[in-house]
Amino acid sequence: MSFQRRVTLASAAAVAVAVAIASLATYVLVRNELDRHINRSLGSLAHAFVVAERMMPAKARSNSPSPGVAPYPYGELLLRFPDRPGDATNVVQLVTSAGTSYPDFRGTVLRLPASARAAVAAIARAGSGSLTFDASSDGADFRALATGVGPGYAVVVSHSLGDVNSTLSELSLILAILTLSGIALAALLGWFVARTALAPVRRLTATVLHVTETRDLGERIDERRRDELGSLARSFNSMLTVLDETISKLDESARMQRRLVADASHELRTPVTSVRTNIEILERANELPAGERTRLIADVVEQLEELSALINDLIELAREDEHIDSREEVRLDVLVTEAIERARRRSPQVSFEVSLDPTLVSGVPSRLDRAVNNLLDNAVKFAGTEHPIEVRLHEGELEIRDHGPGIDAEDLPHVFDRFFRGARSRARPGSGLGLAIVRQVAELHAGSVSVDAAPGGGTVVRLRVPVSTWAG
Repeated sequence: MSFQRRVTLASAAAVAVAVAIASLATYVLVRNELDRHINRSLGSLAHAFVVAERMMPAKARSNSPSPGVAPYPYGELLLRFPDRPGDATNVVQLVTSAGTSYPDFRGTVLRLPASARAAVAAIARAGSGSLTFDASSDGADFRALATGVGPGYAVVVSHSLGDVNSTLSELSLILAILTLSGIALAALLGWFVARTALAPVRRLTATVLHVTETRDLGERIDERRRDELGSLARSFNSMLTVLDETISKLDESARMQRRLVADASHELRTPVTSVRTNIEILERANELPAGERTRLIADVVEQLEELSALINDLIELAREDEHIDSREEVRLDVLVTEAIERARRRSPQVSFEVSLDPTLVSGVPSRLDRAVNNLLDNAVKFAGTEHPIEVRLHEGELEIRDHGPGIDAEDLPHVFDRFFRGARSRARPGSGLGLAIVRQVAELHAGSVSVDAAPGGGTVVRLRVPVSTWAG
């Protein structure tokens, strides 16, 4: 069952219960009001009979009335009572303590029910008290009130319930029709309200189906509503935006990985071919002079070292989308100091001019160390021995300047591209991946890296990493 249909049925059911309760309450209130009206009318009629009896001239009461004739003054009252309050639907009769009934002027006698007969006789014996009960006569229902009027007698006044029962029957029919009509109207209005209220949900569903079928993540839902559905639309649009950006990043990553594989296969082809060629030559080592064999073996070892370095660089670059899950507080100044000491051991002919401020950053030590090593190796490769390499660390910015030949202006925009090697570096060893790795590490640490021509010649590279709160 659809949600709209459930809302419609729930609305109809709620209105049905409300209308049924209202109809039942209306019926009960009307019935009680009619009952009170009849009871008041009977009370007035009985009171009028008692008052009339008291106003009759004082005469000796007949203790042996004629058969079927009520004793004085009650017989006179029963004959005259049409002039008293009441109407043609009323029945007035006198009941003695022995249970004998004397009819009114119309000769109508109300048959008292067995449950009320003894109580009426007791009221007649006492000559006081009253009792209300329901009775019937010739198939007609009556409401009766018995009241004591004198020692040994009670007057029973009654009113036909025919009009009341007819009114209640008509009221029941009207209320039933109104209830059914209300339920039908509630179902219709519930369907309309549910359809109107769920229109944004249908649009959301249509958008989801459209996105599912077309993979068009640019589709958006109107989010101008200020209610829960508007909040849902905004959340869904935000989800589509994030999903679109994620897929775009995944596509870009896949494209870059494909390009990396293509570039790597191209770069690996040359050293592998050279190593294979040298090994094939070494297979004829007996035909070569000793000096030539030594040179070839050294050449093979150097090429294997370069190949190993290239493979390590490729593995590092392949970690581009790796999340940094092992962050820790790193003393960047200590890390740079250790990297400089290693560079000095590898290239003792190169000098360094160092100025490092105590700096604390959050990151992965191994990745940061690799970036700093690459920058120092790059500087050592081009710096020469005439001028020291200047290393500065201040407020999270590591600046390394060399006094080498510098980088051509047309090469500056591409120095961080993978496998890019400028015109001045193609004759030197290297794969063109060092600065690409530096940029990758900087971006993974929410930092940046830049390279510029230094005043007076040479190159200056700046690596920036966000600084943590220093507690030392």
